Amino acid sequence: MLVCEMLDKLQQAIKDYPPEEQPQRFGNKAFRRWFTWLQENAIEISSTIFHDHGTTDFTDPPMLYTEAVDEVSGYLVESFGNSTRIDYGTGHELAFLAFLTCLFKLNILKAQTDSGASTINDLLAVGLVVMPKYLVLVRLLQTTYRMEPAGSHGVWCLDDFQFVPFIWGSSQLIGSQHNPTVITDRDVVELEKDKYLLFSCISYIHHCKTGPFEEHSHTLYGISEVPKWEKVNSGLIKMYKGEVLEKFPVVQHFLFGSLLSFDRIQNSKPLGGSGINISGGFSQQGFIPSNIDSFIKPISSTIQQSNQHGEKS
Repeated sequence: MLVCEMLDKLQQAIKDYPPEEQPQRFGNKAFRRWFTWLQENAIEISSTIFHDHGTTDFTDPPMLYTEAVDEVSGYLVESFGNSTRIDYGTGHELAFLAFLTCLFKLNILKAQTDSGASTINDLLAVGLVVMPKYLVLVRLLQTTYRMEPAGSHGVWCLDDFQFVPFIWGSSQLIGSQHNPTVITDRDVVELEKDKYLLFSCISYIHHCKTGPFEEHSHTLYGISEVPKWEKVNSGLIKMYKGEVLEKFPVVQHFLFGSLLSFDRIQNSKPLGGSGINISGGFSQQGFIPSNIDSFIKPISSTIQQSNQHGEKS
């Protein structure tokens, strides 16, 4: 999959910018050099995913692929952290989701597939192949350059850096032999971390934090008491909408263009006292944080369906 090859290339480039010797414990300045490399090469890197350099008919109005590459590369650059603060958070994760959304809108990734057994379902691939690959990259950036979490709520947040992998990861566990109580079982988490996305996320938390799990990950500890994964999944989707997509401090940095446009929503209330009536949402034609059905939920549902049909992930 070309997106995975692209992420591999970004990961390989980290070796060219090793951490610098510096007195500060956090925020190694070498990240800025890697980030500058990404900025300078983003258009070329993004263009490797585009298999056509003509005009795409999958947008209204049609646009040149050269224009699309320019727009998509902007989301790619924003997907790995802030070079000034040397931090990373859910806003950067959101930018990567926007990058993937653009690929679906341009029909480079396809949500619908035929009935052939050999046909790859790109929704499933994004959830269980691309996202784990992306996590490997951003975790390497976080640990190599000692990046700080952007906008973390401390022990009351789900995770210092990520959110969406927990949504898709809980979908993957629906119908499995494990129930939510195993969230607190470190032995099971470590044993199954390479198979289940959610356990991979929890394992990384154990790697980054010390002390009792119920103290440093209070929200996850509470989720372990929910009886069914279906309830966990629906609750996480609702939480993501409220804590990320409808938070002005997150969406104020979001980029807009022809593929993902910004349109005023009628009869909406201002967000964060900004006077901007976006009601946590953008355009019906673009990426819609207030309507998660546009991207997050279909992937979650596809993962769940693959479990029911016994498809191997």
